[in-house]
Amino acid sequence: MNYSDAIILGIIQGLTEFLPVSSSGHLALAQDLIGLDAKQSPIIFDLLLHVATLLAVLIYFRKRLLHLIAALFNSKRQEDRRLIMLLCVATCPIVVIGLSLKDSLEQVREHPVLVSLLLCITGLILFIPGWVKTKSSRNPNLRSAIVMGLAQSLALLPGISRSGSTIAAGMTMGIRPALAAEFSFLLAVPAISGATLLKINEISSVPLDQVGIYLAGMSVAFLTGLFAIYAVISSLRHGKFGYFGTYCITIGIGGLIYFSTR
Repeated sequence: MNYSDAIILGIIQGLTEFLPVSSSGHLALAQDLIGLDAKQSPIIFDLLLHVATLLAVLIYFRKRLLHLIAALFNSKRQEDRRLIMLLCVATCPIVVIGLSLKDSLEQVREHPVLVSLLLCITGLILFIPGWVKTKSSRNPNLRSAIVMGLAQSLALLPGISRSGSTIAAGMTMGIRPALAAEFSFLLAVPAISGATLLKINEISSVPLDQVGIYLAGMSVAFLTGLFAIYAVISSLRHGKFGYFGTYCITIGIGGLIYFSTR
């Protein structure tokens, strides 16, 4: 992998981690298109790109996160404590499923036709809130946390968008779009942090000659990730969430045609 490859993949990761279009799916297809195999673009690089976008979440929601941390030491802040509990509940499915099916799920990224099909499924998921047209007036509750947690676990499959599936699930459950997005992005913190801890030994063994290249990709992913968070929240405010569904289906169909006929 060289600097240009890392920067291209960093841009893709940053934009697609929070835009509801599946970062893992885009990375898998992009790596195949530019000819990077598993040794040239290892899973550890993908993980480091996710760490960079995690930093984007921490920066964007820094005030909210500080309030949640403070609530751990203040029993009077019941609403914040309740949100922490809901985030814990929503994190459980991805932990159980991720640990159980880790090896099988990682193999999916090696099959671009399947990834393309999953991108089409993501597109359909993004249309569900518009089809159901549930009145958006609720705050997250235990039931919606469980549903959003299960939706997040689907995103272990490359091609299924984590942010897209969780936000769509929340909106379908009647959660206000802005709150569904906030819950989704906050839910990324334990998910990505947990994945990082599981791979911590691999991170420490990154080849020295690749450190600069990896840092370049991470820097770009961080900056584009911040932009993507703003873009998603803006799209929800203007009722344009479904546009991402059209995009995913278009990319998915294009991938199906290209990768199945080459």
